[in-house]
Amino acid sequence: MNKFTFKLFITGMICFFAFSLSAQTRLYEHPQFDEIAKNHKSLAILPFETSVQLRPKQMKEITAAQLKEMAQSESLAIQNSMYTWFLTRQQRGKLSLDVQDPKRTRVILQDNNITDPARHTPEELAEILGVDAVISGSFETDKPMSDGASIALGLLVGFWGSTNSATVNMSVNNSGDGELLWNYNKRVAGSLGSTTDALINKLMRKASRRLAYTK
Repeated sequence: MNKFTFKLFITGMICFFAFSLSAQTRLYEHPQFDEIAKNHKSLAILPFETSVQLRPKQMKEITAAQLKEMAQSESLAIQNSMYTWFLTRQQRGKLSLDVQDPKRTRVILQDNNITDPARHTPEELAEILGVDAVISGSFETDKPMSDGASIALGLLVGFWGSTNSATVNMSVNNSGDGELLWNYNKRVAGSLGSTTDALINKLMRKASRRLAYTK
């Protein structure tokens, strides 16, 4: 093996291990999740905490308010896409409970002056929303994925296209005691032009294999 081939081999191995690490899935499942889930009749999807990690040059072209609006657009898109995914499973007879319409969830939270769900306990939110469990989580991406945010960024800094990867951390908490029943953390890679629905569908297809409601 000559020096050039050796360097190429080392570079390839570094890239491989970096990719493996980034693609790693971390899963926690409560020992009694299956049994607890049998008594659940309703579920609500909370707005996800969303972060769009732009490049320094892009950051110079937008304001903090515009970045916040972009993140809110992403959060709304994720919540709606996840709801659509659950509805599709329900129509196929592969979902064991009802999922609250995100519009209703957001209105109830607004009526109770809850602007940041992360500042409230899962059991408190479940009681306010009138559900047996809540899904919450965070979403971090280097490019906006929703149509509105992607177009806005394109107009501001000349970048067009949706994200090609995102890190998602999502949890299911029980009502009453707020017990963590399930947590799934994964970096999801999309393709050029990936939409919110496409990336969420990819994520949920993998996550649902270990989610009690869809087993």
